[in-house]
Amino acid sequence: MNRQLLADFEVTWVPRVNTYLDENLREVSDRAELTAAMRYSVLAGGKRLRPLLSLAVLATFNQPITAAELRASVALELMHTYSLIHDDLPAMDNDALRRGQPTSHVKFGEDLAILAGDALQPLAFQWLADSGLPADKLAKLTLGLAQAAGPQGMVAGQVADVKSTGTQLTLPVLQQLHREKTGALIHYAVLAGAIQAGVSEPVQAALTTFGDAFGLAFQIYDDILDVTSTPAQLGKATHKDAGEHKNTYPGLLGLAGARQALKTAVASAQTALDRTEALSQTDTALLASFLTYFTN
Repeated sequence: MNRQLLADFEVTWVPRVNTYLDENLREVSDRAELTAAMRYSVLAGGKRLRPLLSLAVLATFNQPITAAELRASVALELMHTYSLIHDDLPAMDNDALRRGQPTSHVKFGEDLAILAGDALQPLAFQWLADSGLPADKLAKLTLGLAQAAGPQGMVAGQVADVKSTGTQLTLPVLQQLHREKTGALIHYAVLAGAIQAGVSEPVQAALTTFGDAFGLAFQIYDDILDVTSTPAQLGKATHKDAGEHKNTYPGLLGLAGARQALKTAVASAQTALDRTEALSQTDTALLASFLTYFTN
């Protein structure tokens, strides 16, 4: 795993993703207050991890990234941001801080925050639909995103999360919760790159296995950081999960056990990439470099 590969990729693509979002959200609505609320959350920063994963799959398979691929890949960031806005609401996680800034409902009021999230979700599908990609790829991407974000994906995980607060889950149930709540959009990010790159079904299956393991590692790492970091370091409240009796990996396994589970998930992700490489005869070092995110 080469951390510099990831750093170089981020230097190239994060500014492009941010510029694209900025330029394409300037006149997104004829309601100035809605535009302001949408832009506020989307442009508040962040790693842009999900579109970067899609773009990295394209780069891995030497596929040109045209305006069409960029629009389709960046659309996922709109869906992700909608989920963050709604997650932060008083009825959900009731967070006042996100990426070091007041959350949307704190800044604009709960009503406008809800509506900004509501607007970002269909806008993600709009950007897919008008991206200019071939119809067969658009159909697969649209279905994949709907499944990842919907009642058998992210929203199902959110329901499981809020309804299980105060009740200790078993490890398999906790893993399923996070496969849906966090992992589904990361699975889709890798899948979207594979669909756009036109890889074979066996290669696509190996790539999405990587995406699933990466998504699990991401959640475990996030849980660990909630225990070991400060709000200044993370840009959001910390130590909230234990205080609110949320189900987390450190809470269930202890901090040492969570760290071992993280190592296991990272190893599974690397194994999936090794299989991808064997099936496709393609160097997967760029995708492997994303695993250095968990080795800080």
